[in-house]
Amino acid sequence: AWRALVSSRDLKALRVVAPNLKRRLSGVTSTIIALVPLMAENGVVATGPGLPGHVPHIPVWRAAVMPRSRWRVWHARRNSEMLAGLFLRRALGRRYKLLFTSAAQRDHSGYTKWLIRRMDALIATSAQAASFLEREATVILHGVDTTRFCPPASKVAAKRALNLPEDDIFLGCFGRVRANKGTDIFVDALITLCKEDRRLRGAVLGRATADNLDFQKRLEAKIRNAGLHHRIRFLGEVPDADVANWYRALDLFIAPQRKEGFGLTPLEAMACGTPSVATRVGAFEELIVPGETGLLVAPGDLEAITAAIREALSDRERLERWGKAALARAERHFPLEREAAEIMKVYETLLATP
Repeated sequence: AWRALVSSRDLKALRVVAPNLKRRLSGVTSTIIALVPLMAENGVVATGPGLPGHVPHIPVWRAAVMPRSRWRVWHARRNSEMLAGLFLRRALGRRYKLLFTSAAQRDHSGYTKWLIRRMDALIATSAQAASFLEREATVILHGVDTTRFCPPASKVAAKRALNLPEDDIFLGCFGRVRANKGTDIFVDALITLCKEDRRLRGAVLGRATADNLDFQKRLEAKIRNAGLHHRIRFLGEVPDADVANWYRALDLFIAPQRKEGFGLTPLEAMACGTPSVATRVGAFEELIVPGETGLLVAPGDLEAITAAIREALSDRERLERWGKAALARAERHFPLEREAAEIMKVYETLLATP
């Protein structure tokens, strides 16, 4: 019924528009794709290019001609979307309450601060991100879709499904290939550790943008020079529907970022029953309990992350306990439904305010 409403001219029940004004897949886009279907029955739709067909959405032009009979929420997650919301309200006279979600853990530019000051309300994806907003914000940590990201029947079965040697130890680093993501740290750590244990294998899943292709090529050359090209592999982007299968096959997930906004990948690994070694950036300190669901180290410290991986792999029974505890923590504290419900409360507060 709601999908029919979105495609009709009668948009009176629409209460919230979540813009995605960027064609290239990103973490923000993934968040919108995951959350909007859960919230659609409450009058929430997306707008923007390149959204999958299963996500309830309207064309951008429709968002710009919404009736002025009632207030709605424009939920921006990027500067361009904050600016678009201001244009809709001030230039076109649309009745939008402006909401911005920030994941950035850094001082914002003067332009971003100017936009933020003009928002009606703010959400931060972590307490650290909230500290940079210079305004009151509701802290809502991201959740994970535990129906999509869920544990395998067994690690052996998960490895078999991907044609991986079932007795080998499999480590992964997922996300964009770039220095800020620490891809080079993962590669350097694996080169050292693979020489210590012949069972060890590693994979990088993710795309290198044009400006990072040389960075990836240098890393691949380093792997070849170490004679490990058959054990440390760059797999590029895999179909979105297959990503969870790779998490399930991992014995340990590595998140070596130097910088991060929130960082969903360790949470997705947790939901698949895989513990993590991660750096103290983004929301990782709020996701991972050291010594219970994984380990945390300082960002940019190759020796520390290599030692942490070595320590995590030194006790297989403990590693399995960490995986079970990581799964339990993801299911209890970080279900996607919790995130959707907390965001809906912010929408309701805004819409109840004259």
